[in-house]
Amino acid sequence: AYNVRRVHHTLNMRYVAAYLLAVQGGNDAPSEADIKSILSAAGIDADADKLSKVLSELKGKTVADVIEAGREKLASVPSGAPAAAGGAAPAAGGAAEAAPAPEPEPESESEEDMGFGLFD
Repeated sequence: AYNVRRVHHTLNMRYVAAYLLAVQGGNDAPSEADIKSILSAAGIDADADKLSKVLSELKGKTVADVIEAGREKLASVPSGAPAAAGGAAPAAGGAAEAAPAPEPEPESESEEDMGFGLFD
């Protein structure tokens, strides 16, 4: 099934992403022209109506406020699978044997070959 609302939401995210890039670059209040410039650099044509809608929603808000509001919305979204009803049946004899712990993998010598480590 084709979800039109999801596609519409996804298309608006490009404007939000461009806005966040502008703010991250030091522009506390990106204009429509700033957003269009960022999008055109990525090869995206901006839709004036969608862009003005996104900018009007973000007007007067800090990025931190918008992110916090998003976190609050995500906190109310259920995630994961429901808990299983009942546990697994015990192994024969009534006691389940513990699985042996996996042996740690030896360190790769590739870090030594390059002369530096990823986290040095």
